[in-house]
Amino acid sequence: MRIHARSLVTASLLASLAGAAVFAQASVALAQAPSKTLEQVKARGYLSCGTNPGLAGFGMPDDKGVWAGIDVDLCRGIAAAVFNDPEKVKFIPMTAKDRFTALQSGEIDVLARNGTWTQSREAELGLLFAGVNYYDGQGFMVRKKLNINSALELSGASICVQQGTTTELNLADFFRSNNMKYEVVAFATSNEAVKAYDSGRCDAFTTDSSGLYAERVKLANADDHVVLPEVISKEPLGPAVRQGDDQWFNIVKWTHFAMINAEELGITKANVDERAKSPNPEIRRLLGTEGDFGKALGLTPDWAARIIKQVGNYGEVFNRNVGEGSRLKIKRGLNNLWSKGGIQYAPPVR
Repeated sequence: MRIHARSLVTASLLASLAGAAVFAQASVALAQAPSKTLEQVKARGYLSCGTNPGLAGFGMPDDKGVWAGIDVDLCRGIAAAVFNDPEKVKFIPMTAKDRFTALQSGEIDVLARNGTWTQSREAELGLLFAGVNYYDGQGFMVRKKLNINSALELSGASICVQQGTTTELNLADFFRSNNMKYEVVAFATSNEAVKAYDSGRCDAFTTDSSGLYAERVKLANADDHVVLPEVISKEPLGPAVRQGDDQWFNIVKWTHFAMINAEELGITKANVDERAKSPNPEIRRLLGTEGDFGKALGLTPDWAARIIKQVGNYGEVFNRNVGEGSRLKIKRGLNNLWSKGGIQYAPPVR
């Protein structure tokens, strides 16, 4: 039997189109599959957010019990997207030792506690990091009177550090790779390590550079201390969720991305309603006035508009918590937008 080449091509094309249609239907069904975590959060009526209880700029309650920080605002953004209310969050204080166990067990819905994204934490602990909301690196703080200008001058020094962190591991790597000796003085909590350093128990204190600036302002005589210039590690800090719930992972991830995209597009808390009238298709997709990009997330079309209006864009969150509008006065640096010399970059909503 003779089969024409054109017939073969046509049959092949039809089969490919049919296969693509099936794949597309399966993809849509998978994207819209119910999220167990989202259902639990909605049924409970609030988001359970594990965060740092004592790191200025990232997570800490004031004397009236009002929480503030970059990580705190990320959780408020998730609550705004889900509930249209950024206050529907319960902040759970987490130690470095217990934070991942609490997430694994379901005690919290998301961990936003200046945690470093590493391979082992995902592959071995069954977690997923949903982006980087602060690019950091480990450094050292010393007293000015020691006249130390570089971390390479710390050979033989005693170093205060928190146990159970990547900080402790990086410290060992740095001294070993530079053939230097040191005395490690480890504590269960960051507060204990800082108090020990402030009392003179150690020559230096080490943690993420952002943490050094945050802790420095709380010391008895902040001006007597200096942060050394070296950054000895990569510390991409971001929120984490449990593996196995892709929709919830996407909600947390795209909350962060929405804030970055909003800053890039010039959308702020103050002008979000006005910007929603823009003819710019990128702005219209982000704010939900064109298309429905919240559906696959299990959210409303205006999910991102809620986040921006009630919490702010990434730049606003950075500025008021750790930037020029805060006590810490940390420069944007790597945390600036990619278009302004930094590496903060978000995929588009489309």
